[in-house]
Amino acid sequence: MSSLRTVFRGGLVFDGTGTDPAPADVVVADDRIVDVGTGLDGDTQVDCTGRTLLPGLFDCHVHLTLNGIGLLGALQKPFSYQFFEAAVNLRRTLAAGITTVRDAAGADLGVKQAVEDGLVPGPRVQISIGLISQTGGHGDNWMPSGNCAGLAVPHPGRPAAIADGPDDMRVTARKLLRAGADVLKVCTTGGVLSPRDNPRHSQFTPGELDVLVAEATAQGRYVMAHAQGADGIKNAVRAGIRSIEHGIYLDDEAIALMLDHDTWLVPTLIAPVAVIRAAESGVQIPEAMLTKAREVSEVHTDSVRRAAEAGVRIAMGTDSGISPHGTNLDELPLMEKAGMTPAEVLTATTSSAATLLGYDDLGVIEPGKRADMVVVQGDAYDLAGLPKNIVAVWKDGERVTA
Repeated sequence: MSSLRTVFRGGLVFDGTGTDPAPADVVVADDRIVDVGTGLDGDTQVDCTGRTLLPGLFDCHVHLTLNGIGLLGALQKPFSYQFFEAAVNLRRTLAAGITTVRDAAGADLGVKQAVEDGLVPGPRVQISIGLISQTGGHGDNWMPSGNCAGLAVPHPGRPAAIADGPDDMRVTARKLLRAGADVLKVCTTGGVLSPRDNPRHSQFTPGELDVLVAEATAQGRYVMAHAQGADGIKNAVRAGIRSIEHGIYLDDEAIALMLDHDTWLVPTLIAPVAVIRAAESGVQIPEAMLTKAREVSEVHTDSVRRAAEAGVRIAMGTDSGISPHGTNLDELPLMEKAGMTPAEVLTATTSSAATLLGYDDLGVIEPGKRADMVVVQGDAYDLAGLPKNIVAVWKDGERVTA
């Protein structure tokens, strides 16, 4: 028995390869794209007149169980509340046109499986589970009071991820892989939201990072690195880490190394902006953290601009959870401000992101690929207007938004 064919007719198609939108029809059967061209027909049709079809969008850096950076508020929530919030965050992310995400610490295997089994609607999810940090590093929940209080505390599905020395790193990596991690995330520098470190300073030695990459590689996984300062970025690249998250203080040597090693950059330009906005809205943020956010904003944009000009491979990520879930596309105008063309930004959010995350059947609109598509009213290159212009989202051939 043949499958019913749905034709998306009369609009423009941005196919994810970087070429400009062009008139075309797209035919979908079951969960696959089966034809792209003009004058196509089907059993049912979706009128795309005045609209543009995009591949399903990616966000390569989210925190689904995190809802803002107000630690005091987070401490008042019951433990299991985070999972119900994650279900809401998944729906909001999907409604934004994001059909695939990589969670950069927080979500456990249960969150991923709940989406796969259809218990909750959401984008497909890759998970890193925990944030591997040295003692006193960016992921250490120790506070100056002497107490430990963080936004993502360990639990049975999210093992503790503090490691010191190669042997400890090996055990930590294996525990996270045992818990279901698709990717391992490590902090190779300090960060904005950690109280007692500096984003410019390195964390973990090359020897520790070598062990981490070896453990991930042995299990067919890769490593992503929270890396903001140049020295920590270079340590991560030399160790064979696949993607640099943030990349705030890139220097010329770091950019050259990333080119030599085919290392990806996931900028998350919206992250420090979100910290500043949260403080302006009344969220209580320690002055040291707010000062760091202000210091990194402008240099961050310049680093991404120089990386893009040099040809570093870039994939879109937001750090959502720091910024509100569902506002993921606020990252796109910031990427354009950093010198990327709208076509380059959308490519970074589709086919390039799919390549980074290892999906060879997503990210482009062409026959044989999975039918993840976003219908956009008007000009898809109007990146600032894109969030309000999304009309419908399709995932695996099914419409998933009203």
